[in-house]
Amino acid sequence: MNAPILRARGLTRTVELPDAAALQILRGVDLDVAVGDHISIMGRSGSGKSTLLNILGLLDAPSDGTLEFDGVPLQRMSAGRRDRTRGRGVGFVFQQFNLLPGRTARENVEMPLLYEGGRGFWRRRALATEMLERVGLGARLDQMPDRLSGGEQQRVAIARALVRSPRLILADEPTGALDVDTGAVIMDLLDAIATQAGAALITITHDPHVAARAQRAYRLADGVLHETVPVLEPTAAALAGAGDAS
Repeated sequence: MNAPILRARGLTRTVELPDAAALQILRGVDLDVAVGDHISIMGRSGSGKSTLLNILGLLDAPSDGTLEFDGVPLQRMSAGRRDRTRGRGVGFVFQQFNLLPGRTARENVEMPLLYEGGRGFWRRRALATEMLERVGLGARLDQMPDRLSGGEQQRVAIARALVRSPRLILADEPTGALDVDTGAVIMDLLDAIATQAGAALITITHDPHVAARAQRAYRLADGVLHETVPVLEPTAAALAGAGDAS
């Protein structure tokens, strides 16, 4: 196995509530993520999936436990180093596309490169163009987000997340705002680009069909990750086909 990009041991997250007992969201999460891994995490609403994703993406810190990124413990990182590590090493794709409405598709993808030094900053227009071409939007570079379909907006969001060539991609319900067919196309694209880039991909999802694409699938329950195999319910098309066959 390749050396882990992420190594989590015993992660907990507790939130203090006024006039109530503390809320324990994560109770001891262990996870190793290596280059090329594709991992899915499922769980009911409120189970702490997004909390875990924020910790793995260096947006938040655990209450207890250890998290290492490329062998460096989170506790030893200054705030500045953590921000630089997240900016260069982690790409985020969310259910809500979070595109800037007053910017074109290309300008949205350029945004992360404004914080890049040297070559990345000066080549940001070319790099954004190349990334949008890779996701099939070479003809839509100068379109505003409100002129793009939901699937196209998600493609722009994926291009923005990957333009700095992160080693870890975190996708939080990336197909949740899309219809089934468009969602399948987006997952095909995300899988392909992650594989081509040699990046690890962690997908948070409620959809067992999306989870089943992963090499390793987990369910977050009672604050702990349990490795599992998604149980796929038959689609309407499959049921119709079975009825025709009978």
